[in-house]
Amino acid sequence: ERLHRHRLIDPVGSQDAYVELFALLQPASTATQARPGAPPDLSSRTTSIVRNGVDRLRADRVIVKGRFLHRSVGYVLAKDFSLYANAFCRPLPHLSDTQRIVLDAVTHQGPMTPRQIKEETGLLNKRVMPALHRLQEAFAVYEDQVDDEWDRAWYDFSSEWPEIQIDESRWESCAAEVLCRFLRGHVFATMENLRDWSGWPAKRLTTLLGELETVGTVVPGPIRGPVEGWTLPEDVPLEPRELSPTVFMLHKADNLVRSHRSELKRRFGDHEVLRYLLIDGEFLGAVVGHWRIGPYDIED
Repeated sequence: ERLHRHRLIDPVGSQDAYVELFALLQPASTATQARPGAPPDLSSRTTSIVRNGVDRLRADRVIVKGRFLHRSVGYVLAKDFSLYANAFCRPLPHLSDTQRIVLDAVTHQGPMTPRQIKEETGLLNKRVMPALHRLQEAFAVYEDQVDDEWDRAWYDFSSEWPEIQIDESRWESCAAEVLCRFLRGHVFATMENLRDWSGWPAKRLTTLLGELETVGTVVPGPIRGPVEGWTLPEDVPLEPRELSPTVFMLHKADNLVRSHRSELKRRFGDHEVLRYLLIDGEFLGAVVGHWRIGPYDIED
């Protein structure tokens, strides 16, 4: 069922279908070992025609960039930006001197590229970029990534998105909605899956899941075999589908790979993995080798 909902069995072939799938799988990451500024990548789930149109969605701000899962770069639908920003925001109550200087420059003179911030403040790039990234995690600044240009503009978040209010008190309601959306696509998830995917602390997840169980929003219990986790009420009971043999090669930031990160580390942690192999719906293999920016060699 998960392969069907992720459209791995039947890749989407239109922009409308892509946006619908994107809503289910967001935040969507760029592929690992891709060029800087690459658009989000829904591996094996789209046709080439749809993939070629993703940059237009960025240019039109249908999808927008932020830092969400494990503080990593990802994209969400602009209409859902407030939801995901509040679910994954890392508050920054006390700014360092560098963060304050960078934020003041962007707020009062922005939008500015990192090069312009460096020239205006006198700070080295190695101090500017970490400050921008931490401010981005707190949704204090916004990076306008509409193409693969290297030197792109940064904006004051509240000025660019005045309709979005970031408030720690909204975390629980927003996280609950995000978790349910994840389960809708994932069908079933264990605590390890949820923690690996979201990056939320286990204690917060446990409390949130307990509250959702109480009101019947999620249902605990095994789906198949002894493994325990959670699913949505509409997926109980889940009727199995007939499935032909399948093999998919997924990058390391893929939605499904993220939710199995701990398991994959236990199984393949001794190897330098380039891609993981999803065989008949299970992660049973990996492509190993070596990759770096510059001359490279492939070992296996």
